[in-house]
Amino acid sequence: MTGSGATVAQLRSDDADAKALRRPGFSPVRLRTLMKLALADTGLDMSGMTVLTEAATGAYAVTPVLAAMAGAKHVYAFTKPGRHGTVSDAKRETLELAAPLGVADRIEILEKMNPEVLHSVDIITNSGHLRPLTAELIAQLRDDAVIALMFEAWEFRREDLDIEACARRNIPVVGVNERHPAVDVFSFLGPLAVKQLHDCGLAVLGNRIGLLCDNDFLAPLHNGLASLGAHVKTFNSVAAVHPGAWDAFVVALQPAETPRVGQAEAAHLAACAPAGAVVVQFWGDIDRAVLAANGLAVWPTQSVGQGHMGILLSEIGPEPIVRLQTGGLRAAEWVRRGGVVTPDGFAQLVPWQGAT
Repeated sequence: MTGSGATVAQLRSDDADAKALRRPGFSPVRLRTLMKLALADTGLDMSGMTVLTEAATGAYAVTPVLAAMAGAKHVYAFTKPGRHGTVSDAKRETLELAAPLGVADRIEILEKMNPEVLHSVDIITNSGHLRPLTAELIAQLRDDAVIALMFEAWEFRREDLDIEACARRNIPVVGVNERHPAVDVFSFLGPLAVKQLHDCGLAVLGNRIGLLCDNDFLAPLHNGLASLGAHVKTFNSVAAVHPGAWDAFVVALQPAETPRVGQAEAAHLAACAPAGAVVVQFWGDIDRAVLAANGLAVWPTQSVGQGHMGILLSEIGPEPIVRLQTGGLRAAEWVRRGGVVTPDGFAQLVPWQGAT
């Protein structure tokens, strides 16, 4: 196996992913039930549309199947090998979901991209196997195509797609209102943070937690931790943290060009916390080396990639992923059909101001 180039950490991650797929909550039967409920809740209707998304594994296998279930005339699902599974895994899991629903014939799994596909699509999703959406790719889309961001607009990462190319083509980049009642992904953020703390060996109940958050994740994270009996104090920056008997700091700071917890921030946290305190990366980049040098424990122990969350939503089950993917498609479908974007609707637009 060493000849494959896989690291020990990757092999362990792959093994963990395989075990996750065997959990009853991720069974194809249950996923199909959740998908039907999400379609009914959102009213997703992709009839007459051609969609380009990814073929993935686990809970993320639902995306092309959801589009087909919602009536898309053709769904292209691009896949490639990754740490969460092989091409064969993605094909098998996608078709395993789709076949009993009678929609497998409208899903075409691709391993190579070609201009004909890009010229034909109404909606393309900002999904892992497709990223980054380059200027070259965007130049080949139709004038009326829409890009589905698949998360809220304010969470946009410039490394995901070329926003300047979208601005030049007037191609909308559509975020999804994760707080819409039919989507409601934000309600899963508190349980997700609890899962992280449990995984790193903290009980949450009775723990003293400094929540560092400068964005809309604040309320659901605070409520989720406090509801489990944690003593939570919130800070909108590392500099605002004061000395205390902290068990952990949960970092949920919006990513920037440099780590939100670097040398100065690590030194400040170390000066404010007793030995053994843990820095938990929920969101926002951190410098693990300088945290360790300042005597602080870090979770997760491995880098999660710039701008990415420290834990996947699917770690607590498929529900948030099914709801998010359905909502992301619904938001893009709404804009593609000329719907008006309103604060309480499904869709949000990533602004182009300053992009060109």
